[in-house]
Amino acid sequence: MTDNDKTAEALISQQAVDSFNASSSPRYQQIMQSLVKHLHAFVSEVELTEAEWFEGIRFLTDTGHTCDGLVRQEFILLSDTLGVSMLVDAINHRHSNSATETTVFGPFYIDGMPDRSYGENMALTDGMPALVRGRVLDTQGRPLVNAVLDVWQTAENGMYSGQDTEQPFGNLRGRYRTDSDGCFAIRTIVPVCYPIPTDGPVGRMLRAANRHAWRPAHLHFMIDVPGYRKLVTHLFNSDDPYLESDAVFGVKGSLQVTYQDRPAHAADAGGLDMPLPFKSAYYDFVMEAE
Repeated sequence: MTDNDKTAEALISQQAVDSFNASSSPRYQQIMQSLVKHLHAFVSEVELTEAEWFEGIRFLTDTGHTCDGLVRQEFILLSDTLGVSMLVDAINHRHSNSATETTVFGPFYIDGMPDRSYGENMALTDGMPALVRGRVLDTQGRPLVNAVLDVWQTAENGMYSGQDTEQPFGNLRGRYRTDSDGCFAIRTIVPVCYPIPTDGPVGRMLRAANRHAWRPAHLHFMIDVPGYRKLVTHLFNSDDPYLESDAVFGVKGSLQVTYQDRPAHAADAGGLDMPLPFKSAYYDFVMEAE
């Protein structure tokens, strides 16, 4: 490549950056100009061919076509598997060490799921019965009353309701609230590990990289309390084989729980009469003030 070639390419990049100079939003200008700089630097570094550029366009087009606007969100899945979701999460949740750590939101949340009472069973399909209990506290250890815990997980077949149309409405989903002591109780089944969808562009990307598609078993939480930062996190099964190789890089050591064997009518069932031998896990969530 000659000096004239380098000058011409640099001029193209600078013109693209300067095209955003007149933006009325300083933040929009900053984001777009930085994006253009890094995008052009990437193209120059790898010396992208026209065929590779077109393949990238096709990949992004296929990603958009795979989104259905309700349950399947392939762009979130792409962001997750590239580690971008966890990086954005880390940047936006720099908080005190005493607050519960966050992790990825994931592409399978559905709004408007049933409100459930303390200890209500949200499992409408088979699995190992489980009771998940704990409290929601502030960073001073004080209980937070009437905190809303939006909870969701996969069924034993590794699929979420909505994703799997054979599952009943609201299966393994629900909105729980803490009581006057900040306590919550969720009857469910023990979460299982599962592969993220691989029938779309993200799956093709993983196969090309010889990467597996598995996520360790987990229970999703989105916890909302007025005056506190919304908490989006998981509780991971501590014995899962994919903890060290989560396909979306979402595992944190502080978010692991152990599901312990309990006999029927165990005394530590939080006042709930669990009719079968079951497994139980306990976790205290700590919320940071806004």
